[in-house]
Amino acid sequence: MGKDTGFLDYKRVENGNIPPLERIQNFKEFHPVLDDEKRREQAGRCMNCGVPMCQSAIKLAGMVTGCPLHNYIPEWNDALYKGQYDMAAWRLLKTSSFPEFTGRVCPALCEKACNCGNPVCNDGAVTIHDNELYIIEKAFASGYMQPEIPAVRSGKKVAVVGAGPAGLAVADWLNRRGHNVTVYEREDRAGGLLMYGIPNMKLDKKIVQRRVDLMKAEGVEFIFNADVGKSFSADELAKNYDAVALCCGAKKARPLSAKGVENLVLENSGLMFAVDFLTQVTKSVVGLTEAQDRFSSDLVITNKNVELSLEKKGISVEGKDVIVLGGGDTGNDCTGTSIRLGCKSVTQIEMMPCPPTERAANNPWPQWPKVLKVDYGAEESIAKFGHDPRIYETTIKEVYSKEGKVCGVKTVEVEFKMIEGKRQLVERAGSEKDLPADLILVAAGFLGCEDYSAQAFNVELSSRNTVLTSSSEEYQTANEKIFTAGDMHRGQSLVVWAISEGRECAKEIDNYLMK
Repeated sequence: MGKDTGFLDYKRVENGNIPPLERIQNFKEFHPVLDDEKRREQAGRCMNCGVPMCQSAIKLAGMVTGCPLHNYIPEWNDALYKGQYDMAAWRLLKTSSFPEFTGRVCPALCEKACNCGNPVCNDGAVTIHDNELYIIEKAFASGYMQPEIPAVRSGKKVAVVGAGPAGLAVADWLNRRGHNVTVYEREDRAGGLLMYGIPNMKLDKKIVQRRVDLMKAEGVEFIFNADVGKSFSADELAKNYDAVALCCGAKKARPLSAKGVENLVLENSGLMFAVDFLTQVTKSVVGLTEAQDRFSSDLVITNKNVELSLEKKGISVEGKDVIVLGGGDTGNDCTGTSIRLGCKSVTQIEMMPCPPTERAANNPWPQWPKVLKVDYGAEESIAKFGHDPRIYETTIKEVYSKEGKVCGVKTVEVEFKMIEGKRQLVERAGSEKDLPADLILVAAGFLGCEDYSAQAFNVELSSRNTVLTSSSEEYQTANEKIFTAGDMHRGQSLVVWAISEGRECAKEIDNYLMK
């Protein structure tokens, strides 16, 4: 315990936020960090609880609270408070493969279980999320993060299909165990949704590339533009490697099923899946950033540059009325991205009811808090347009089009009712409304993995279209050489869960190879 009265002496102070109207002028990260002294004070608030719920990852009322990686949070908070930065990084990296990712994009399940944040203390949880990010960035800046090349190799070869967080975690762990790991990725860069699904302002892509470069220096091989099951033979991988880990994600997007969609016959009709939209935006941002680094550090990348780059791909947002279908993190990312690209308006449609602003009586601490949050995209919309972009208990009933392109939508309010013993979604009579729309971004979740990647390895799929294993906590398929992890195994989930699954899958593979 860093300071025995720290939780009494210091109030919670988070990393800063660049004001919305300022940060929407670019695609840069917008959370200024605290200085060393202030950050150490925040670590000093940790009470080193007898039962540290923050690292528990226990399931309460069907939802997990506490860190899925079981990070040694009190230990590295203690080291951070004492200024023992290398010790803090050492303890953090014992359980967390990529804290520079989770320290940016994780919703901090740990903080929701922190005793300082319970209703009795009510002083705000320890800033575990920000402390984690500070520790790993300090480690990179100080030179602590150097390639750790295994002294002995096992002679075993492992193929990892997919370079998202789960695939990277599998590769990292197995490489450290001395196995020879090759990662096959269908995109031109590693990272999966870390690279192309999460916008640059949430996770700078140079951070992803920094980790990939470190893994390469440690001996992990990457093969890009390798679409296993299409351009690369799955049979050859199964034949030439001692084990294969399938970490292809859950990228089968849920489509919009509304009247009028069938009339959108043009390729650039104004209807896109959110992940495709965010991918193209990030590719434009990365391309422009690399051009800036290569040719002129004085070159200023503007949002207009990004918009012009997108227009060459047939995507235009500037001056458009944008509808985002889906109220989750991806929908929020689409809102923030659309604002940066100069949309005329943005409306985010959410099927579920608006959550309460405070915990309900049936949602006590330390359960995951089912409360309303105003994420960065909504915050930016409020600042720019004067209102929250989200409309609750609503869906798109019909899409209007002109000459094959979106020109508006009809919405309808919906609610869940019990009908013949089943919970069903029904429309509210007379609640239809017309909204202007030039671009619809569908962020309505995913329906499991893409079929071809699973079929290529002849693995069985569950009813949720995820790769089937004997249990949710096991990763070996019916084919003993084939393993799976991440969203492809558990369904659409958080980055921290993908990393957790990747590490656990790697342990199973290691046991299989060395038995």
